[in-house]
Amino acid sequence: MPDSNTTHFTGNPSTFILQGIPGLEAAHVWIAIPFCIMYAIAILGNVAILFIVKKEPTLHEPMYYFLCMLAVADLILCTSTVPKMLSLFWFNSREIDFNACLTQMYFITCFSSMESGIFVAMAYDRYVAICDPLRHSTILTNTVVAKIGLAVVLRGTIVSLPYPLLARQWPYCRTNLVPEPVCAHIAVVKLACADTSISSYYGLFGFFGVLGLDVIFIAMSYTHILRAIFRLPTKDAQLKTFWTCSSHLCVIIIFYIPGLSSSLTSRFAQNVPKYFQPLIGKMYLLVPPMLHPIIYGVRTKQIRESLLRLFTPKGP
Repeated sequence: MPDSNTTHFTGNPSTFILQGIPGLEAAHVWIAIPFCIMYAIAILGNVAILFIVKKEPTLHEPMYYFLCMLAVADLILCTSTVPKMLSLFWFNSREIDFNACLTQMYFITCFSSMESGIFVAMAYDRYVAICDPLRHSTILTNTVVAKIGLAVVLRGTIVSLPYPLLARQWPYCRTNLVPEPVCAHIAVVKLACADTSISSYYGLFGFFGVLGLDVIFIAMSYTHILRAIFRLPTKDAQLKTFWTCSSHLCVIIIFYIPGLSSSLTSRFAQNVPKYFQPLIGKMYLLVPPMLHPIIYGVRTKQIRESLLRLFTPKGP
C-alpha cells in the first residue's frame, strides 16, 4: 500500500486511513484490551438498565425514562466507534470508507449532543422533584417526557448535520491519513487543503453554544436545588435529599470534563504529546457509557434493589 502521506487526490478520497494513537502504535494490541473490557461493561450495564426499568413497574417514572434515553444514547455512541477501533488495534484494519467516516463523525456529534440534552432534562426532573414535589407528577407527565425526549433527539439530529455536510465539501488533496482511531470532526477537517474556518467555527458553536448552554441550564437547576436543600430543617433531611441528586452530579462531571478537555486540546494545545488528545478523546467515548449504569446502579436505591431481586433466587 502506498504511503498515505504522499498520496494526492483529484477529489475527495474514497477511503481514509485511521492512524490509531500516534506514538503508541506498538502498544495498540495492549491498549485494545482495556478498551474491549470497558466496551463490554458499557454494553452489559446499559442493557441491564433498560431491562430493569422495563421489567419493574415501580421504575416507570420520568427520572428512569430519561435514564433509559441516556442508556440508548450510550449504546449507540460507543457501538458506532469502538468496534472499528478494536479492529484497528487488533487486526490493523485501518481503512474506512469516506462516507462511513462522515457517518461515524455524525454519530459522535449527534449522540454526544443528545446525551447533553438528556442531562438537562434530568436536571429539570430533579429540580421539580425537590423544589415542587407536590406537582411533580402533574408537571412531568408521560406526554411531557415524550415531548422532551423528541426535542432532545431533534436538536441533536439537526445541530449535528452541518458537521459531515461541511466536511464533505472540502477538498482533501494532500493526505487521507487521520491521526486518530476514529473519524473525529476536527481531525478529519484538518486534513483538507482549503480554508476550513467555517467548520472550525461551527465546531466551537456546537461545543460552547449547545453544550455550554446546557451546562448553564444544569447549573441554574442545581442552584435552585441546593437552595431548597439548605432550607430543609435538619441535616439528615439535607443529606438524604442531596443523595438523590448525587448520581446525576457524578455522571454530569464524568461527561462534561473529559469532553471539554478533548475539545480544547484538539483545537488549541500545541506542546502536548501526539498520543494525548486521541487517547483522552477516545476514553471520553468509552468511560461515560461504562460508568453511567454503574453509578446509577450503585447509588440509586430502586435500581439496586431491582437488580438484587433479579439475581436473588426466590423462595418456595
